[in-house]
Amino acid sequence: MKRIFIIDDNEANLFSARTALDDTYEIFAAQSAERMFKLLEKITPDLILLDIEMPEMDGFEALKILKEDERYRSIPVIFLTGKHDSASELRGFELGAVDFINKPFATLVLLRRIKLHIETDELIKESRRDLEQTHNATIEVMANMVERRDEITGGHIARTQKYLEILINELLRTGTYADEISGWDMGMLLPSAQLHDIGKIAISDLILNKPAKLTDEEFGKIKQHCGEGESIIDEIIAKTKNNSFLTHAKRFAGYHHEKWNGKGYPIGLSGEEIPLEGRIMAIADVYDALVSERPYKQAFTHDRAVEIIKGDSGIHFDPKIVEAFLNVAEDFWVQSQVAHQK
Repeated sequence: MKRIFIIDDNEANLFSARTALDDTYEIFAAQSAERMFKLLEKITPDLILLDIEMPEMDGFEALKILKEDERYRSIPVIFLTGKHDSASELRGFELGAVDFINKPFATLVLLRRIKLHIETDELIKESRRDLEQTHNATIEVMANMVERRDEITGGHIARTQKYLEILINELLRTGTYADEISGWDMGMLLPSAQLHDIGKIAISDLILNKPAKLTDEEFGKIKQHCGEGESIIDEIIAKTKNNSFLTHAKRFAGYHHEKWNGKGYPIGLSGEEIPLEGRIMAIADVYDALVSERPYKQAFTHDRAVEIIKGDSGIHFDPKIVEAFLNVAEDFWVQSQVAHQK
């Protein structure tokens, strides 16, 4: 059963709306915007009926806050209002309301409007899911092209994506870089991380699959994969309209080998000059390299890998992200065991 929030400071209006909708929807009622936001911490509705004229925080202000929060901005909001002026309607639509229903309302009109907007929202979500599937399938195919060429690091792309998810969830939990991360669409961002090594397409197979330690000259060639990756993704961005997921992919590809102290590559950025995506991927990427076997080295133990990353806090890695990593290091270990057994 779909969930509807009814927010109105007038008890009679709440009763009327609840009576009209109770048989069709699961109803949650509140007499202020403040109480609505407390409800939202525990329940996500399919639609919100929101009164405009309320004390302390009116409907316009409440809607503005809803639309600024990634968690709530996609919830359809219909204003319930006794106002009948075009200026109020225009302001509401500009803020993101999907409709206005005048009070006192007719039950059938209320039911039909709600049904229309819930069905429309379902269609939008379905279209978005289809688009995400297309994006993700395209990214996966491209990432697999890289993986098939780089025989030495097999499985690296899938593993780092899992590590990245664990680390970002911990940053969200602790509120670290929350202002930036809360605006990320995780359904787009995590798949885009699979392209962080896409630039290796431009590197010779002889270097990628050399069964020994690379020479300085060969390592210099490997370093070029960051810039090559950016260039490849830039070409795709130039030919597309909706490219937010590619923007993340470009940052993963271009900056995951930069170092906090400015001694990384390809540009030598330092500190928070390095895009956050690059700073997070740096830890996932290095952890996987440390605990994986290579032709020129044995795999390090998990404890040794954690020790190395901790020791490089403030040198190679962002100290705040290292702190988050240490909180979830055991989850990295579990994931690495699962992945390496496949």
